[in-house]
Amino acid sequence: MILVNLIGGLGNQMFQYATGRAVAERHGVPLLLDASGFAHYDLRRYELGELAIQARVASEEELARAGVKAKAPTLLNRVSKALGLDRPANQLKEASFTYDARIEHVTPPVYLDGYWQSERYFAGIASTLRQEFMLKAPLDAANSRIADQIREAGSSAVSLHIRRGDYVSNSQTAQYHGVCSLDYYRAAVDYVSARVSAPHFYVFSDDHAWVSENFRIDHAVTLVDVNGADRGVCDMALMKACRHHIIANSSFSWWGAWLNPHPEKIAVAPQRWFSGASHDTSDLIPASWVRL
Repeated sequence: MILVNLIGGLGNQMFQYATGRAVAERHGVPLLLDASGFAHYDLRRYELGELAIQARVASEEELARAGVKAKAPTLLNRVSKALGLDRPANQLKEASFTYDARIEHVTPPVYLDGYWQSERYFAGIASTLRQEFMLKAPLDAANSRIADQIREAGSSAVSLHIRRGDYVSNSQTAQYHGVCSLDYYRAAVDYVSARVSAPHFYVFSDDHAWVSENFRIDHAVTLVDVNGADRGVCDMALMKACRHHIIANSSFSWWGAWLNPHPEKIAVAPQRWFSGASHDTSDLIPASWVRL
């Protein structure tokens, strides 16, 4: 089997699943998910179960057989982690933010531990992932109304994601990631509006009040505020239904843009992905996207 470690928000979980799914597909073996970290992770919850994925969460017994130790923050487990004793015997831990070619040579069973933020890990199963990253349950009435509006807008519909949340409220996260400036969004809106006739911007955010007070553009705008923080899968379903995309420095809106299969879509991403880190992001943004 392939066992993949899950941690982070929905976008991160999707990168981790997609990479594990590609490796499992290549070897013709099952994929299991290690979601044990969410038991003691207050920032995010496991969300992949709301999508039509072809994998299941590994049981405690299966994790134990694979050599994965419990992740509860006890003194014993902290010592085990420091000594490297919490790792399964056959593990591939992501080496850096860029594409790690070692993944091409792993053989099952293997435990994948990383963020794997590049389509190079799973581009070969793109059509499969676009099917599996669909909602299991239908949209509710409020989301269906927005989805109908996006469909009616057709080629004029543009998703625009403003990520704030812990990028603002958590000092460490704010220093590491930072938020995209209003200048970036103005430049991205100008870029899209020069190429799309009568664009209609559907704005997604985890801070609707801030967007209402601070985001102003001279185009049609709909603030998509029907979903709370715990319903990211619905926001993503609406986001990917748009024809074009302006994303934040966020794996969430990265997936909203990537899941749109339209060959003529415009996807705009920020040139600077991290504020306080020097990671090489050359493998993160697909070649057909625009960076501003």
